[in-house]
Amino acid sequence: MFAISTESLRKSFGRVKALDSVSFDFSAGLLHGLIGSDGAGKTTTLRLLAGLLRPSAGRIRYFRDGAPSAFEAMRPSLAYMPQQASLYPDLSVAEHLEFFRELYRLDAATFRKRSSELLEITRLGKFSDRRAAQLSGGMYKKLGLMCALLQSPSVLLLDEPTNGVDPISRREFWELLYGLAAEKILVVVSTAYMDEAERCARVHLLDSGRLLASGEPRAVLKAAGARSFEEIFIRSAA
Repeated sequence: MFAISTESLRKSFGRVKALDSVSFDFSAGLLHGLIGSDGAGKTTTLRLLAGLLRPSAGRIRYFRDGAPSAFEAMRPSLAYMPQQASLYPDLSVAEHLEFFRELYRLDAATFRKRSSELLEITRLGKFSDRRAAQLSGGMYKKLGLMCALLQSPSVLLLDEPTNGVDPISRREFWELLYGLAAEKILVVVSTAYMDEAERCARVHLLDSGRLLASGEPRAVLKAAGARSFEEIFIRSAA
């Protein structure tokens, strides 16, 4: 199993400090939540973890079964789902799976098994011929998750996957994430929805590039003497 940690991580874009000396501990096999509003630094964090950006300062460390691991060795086991629309509107659900099969170079037997499993758990099997542009918001996000999971990753980075999704689809999406966590996949999901924080095994509260708190949700609330995560953020802004 993989784990990731950061030490005094900083990232600046010109004069803007997207991350200001933050240290994370993303323990192996758990569902972690990056919680914060727009501009908190969530997307920057995920892009740094995925190797899409380089830190301005500090470092990111990767571990496999407790031993240090090079990013290059972990990269084939990592999947990243961006917040922005990243699918092809004219391709159907089935065509997207075929496209990512070629991208990941999966053999026919592995692809048949994996795609069948994913279509079943996402309940998109009967929509396999529907184009991405014709999918609802929740179905579109599920398709994006399927494409990320097709390679059977050990680390999954999801940038606000439930943003703009209806409540029922949000609940279904979290049920999918619970299933992944049960398989001991390291999942890091960012969200601005405070109610989703309590659904995570660990939370990391970000505000304007600063780490306010990390830990098990109830423990974080207790340590802060707060009844809700909204209260913690309101105090920080005061």
